[in-house]
Amino acid sequence: MERHGRAFLAAAATALVAAVPVAAWGLMEQQDAEGLPASELDHAFQPWDIADGTATVIGATALLVTAVAAALLVRATRRGALDWRWWSVLGPLTVAGLLAGVGWRVLTAGVVGANIGAGLTIMLGGPVVAGLMLWSLARSVWLAICYGTERITK
Repeated sequence: MERHGRAFLAAAATALVAAVPVAAWGLMEQQDAEGLPASELDHAFQPWDIADGTATVIGATALLVTAVAAALLVRATRRGALDWRWWSVLGPLTVAGLLAGVGWRVLTAGVVGANIGAGLTIMLGGPVVAGLMLWSLARSVWLAICYGTERITK
């Protein structure tokens, strides 16, 4: 594949991985406890000062980017322009992004007292995300060493 084609596939893969956590974050509402004013809620981490409506628009846009990027990559795989082995790198990165986007909403949830979900997200979600990212890094290095970049993207 010519250099322009590889750059295009790399851009689509980057868009997919970057847009998933933004879509997950944006499409979830702020997870605050109901029935109390915001001034009485405790936060493990302060949420960003972005209105829910704006976050929804950002999330919907990111979801559209995710769908387009995924469709382009699937099409490239079906045509043989992208080796199917790269999905063993992209899949875990996509799941890690999904967990990160949802995890941020849990970490910034307004609660009364302790945010148990934040603690569980850090204790359980953090290592899972780190493991998925390490797997993707190791797998991409393995693919590059064993198959070379010319064979991975034809």
